[in-house]
Amino acid sequence: MPAFDRPMRVFITGTAGFIGFHLARRLLEEGHVVHGYDGLTDYYDVRLKHRRHALLREHPGFSATEAMLEDLPALEAAARAAQPDVIVHLAAQAGVRYSLENPRAYVDANLIGTFHVLEVARELKPRHLLMASTSSVYGANEALPFDEQQKTDWPLTLYAATKKANEAMAHAWAHIHGVPTTMFRFFTVYGPWGRPDMALFKFTRGILEGTPIEIYNHGDMWRDFTYVDDLVHAIRLLIEAVPPAPEARTPEAGWQPVEGDTLSPAAPWRVVNIGNSDKVRLLDFVEAIEAEVGRPAQRRHLPMQAGDVPATWADCGLLKRLTGYAPRTPFREGVARFVRWYLSYCEWALRTQCNGRDFDCDR
Repeated sequence: MPAFDRPMRVFITGTAGFIGFHLARRLLEEGHVVHGYDGLTDYYDVRLKHRRHALLREHPGFSATEAMLEDLPALEAAARAAQPDVIVHLAAQAGVRYSLENPRAYVDANLIGTFHVLEVARELKPRHLLMASTSSVYGANEALPFDEQQKTDWPLTLYAATKKANEAMAHAWAHIHGVPTTMFRFFTVYGPWGRPDMALFKFTRGILEGTPIEIYNHGDMWRDFTYVDDLVHAIRLLIEAVPPAPEARTPEAGWQPVEGDTLSPAAPWRVVNIGNSDKVRLLDFVEAIEAEVGRPAQRRHLPMQAGDVPATWADCGLLKRLTGYAPRTPFREGVARFVRWYLSYCEWALRTQCNGRDFDCDR
């Protein structure tokens, strides 16, 4: 696996977001230089985003540009100044259900914004471009666990459709312009500094406040919950796993085939699942939160929501074969870490009178 022989310069979109923050912090702690790019949109309380960026700014190797992906001149100027060895594109309009309410936001951020990132990569030619996709691209597939060889032709939401389009766009750019590109499909990422619209955050807040939590499909749901530190470690290892161009895949070049690899026959491009390789019943997840908080939830059972699927479960064999690593944090341990962070963040927020409309720290 090719290694970077000096501290890297890494350009990350979405550093004020959940995953981008954790990845940037990991790279900074290793001594790399990180330039972040984030629009700090108000999809949820921006004060949580500002707090993440403030913590990153404590590292001397961090700098950031606050601008939208749709602003191509700003994106180009920031990336040119950073001269990155690696670009990691994490910024997106997230949320499956929100795509039913505000589809235009997904077109702007996930299609136009990603096109702009690809254009920047075409110009700057980083040694590796890595881009976030999602387990939602598996859509109506019913065969579990999901593996990268399965078709992803039946997305159930616009969010999933934009991410599927991102994979196709990136493949075309890798073929035409030769930028080595890795797409990774996330599976239900959770942990400290998570988004307030995500299930763990909402469930913890509701249980602490004594308000009902909404449980869809009457609890008959299964998810492959992936702890954020495991996800970030996998991304960090994949940075080194640069997809070779088709003409470089020879024994003389030191290349060895990997079982089940998704390398394109026409481009230096591959796609990799990142999940915990286990499906957890949603009600077991709720019970883990109840045990950590020390009180029962008021449960409001609802039918399946449009765009949801009953189960996700990742086959992460390719990740293991490429990097030697497989995520392994048990969900109860990850829930406990999140609840401890949530309570500490509430204490900080209350001290600084930082009660956002989406982040209510009343207990």
